[in-house]
Amino acid sequence: MRVLVTGADGFLGSGLARRLANTAAGLSRLTLTDRRFVGKSAQIAGADLMPGDLTQSDFLDTLFEPGFDIVYHLASMPGSQAEAEQARGHKINLVAPLDLAWRTAASRRGARFVFASSIAVYGDVAAEVISEATPTSPGLSYGAHKLMTEILLTDLARRGELSAISLRFPGLVARPPAESGHGSAFMSQIFHNISAGENFSSPVPALARCWWMSRAAAVEALLQASHLQSDAPTVLLPPALCASMAEMVQAIEAVEGRPASIQWGDDTRLTRLFGAMPDIDASLARSLGIAGDADLQSLARAAISGD
Repeated sequence: MRVLVTGADGFLGSGLARRLANTAAGLSRLTLTDRRFVGKSAQIAGADLMPGDLTQSDFLDTLFEPGFDIVYHLASMPGSQAEAEQARGHKINLVAPLDLAWRTAASRRGARFVFASSIAVYGDVAAEVISEATPTSPGLSYGAHKLMTEILLTDLARRGELSAISLRFPGLVARPPAESGHGSAFMSQIFHNISAGENFSSPVPALARCWWMSRAAAVEALLQASHLQSDAPTVLLPPALCASMAEMVQAIEAVEGRPASIQWGDDTRLTRLFGAMPDIDASLARSLGIAGDADLQSLARAAISGD
């Protein structure tokens, strides 16, 4: 079995790459690609590291020789950065995944393509509960690009050219402090500051309701999704925990065993985008074996440990 992971040196990609290298049965070739390798993925024994630009055809020609059985496409430009750099965001977040999907189908008909989509496809939603059936209305180019990619993958699956699935992930925690291009970066930074015993100035109020998921849970979701039957749904909303910022602080305090020092803000834009989340109905994903984090303390423990 030949497997490709894009964005393999990023937060989610490096976690997935390590799991695949350590546990994947029947793996004959693990290829990792990113623009460059400076993190832990560079140290994975037995993996083929192929640094390069997914928007360049020459690089893709080399990458896809001889093709893959499973492709995990995780590479993307963060939403805030893509909004500021429209042309680059279009190439990285739309043109590249479409090209990857077509090449995957052309190199091996029926190959499995697992796409890291985003809850950004929903935009501002008034629904009390969100599920896969909730109408989409992206408020950022990032979400629009994710949605367009989902549509193409669903169509390729309909035609029998790919076995595709898109997972609509929330913001994952706790991303490294250096990853500041994400609008939801404050949701990760709160873990780092409390763990280090430092003050934290939250841009959103204590009652802001966010969706939370650890990297470990996201990696499990990707692995589970890659082995679903080809007639399974092509879009899934993985189980995330919906909790206020204050509730998450309490969970982190319980794990760390120390009180936190928080100053609460009132950034209306960030609150609208990330802190006004409704309940989530992830019953479809759960019925297919995708479990998510057990509870807030389990999530906090995983986030603080780096999982």
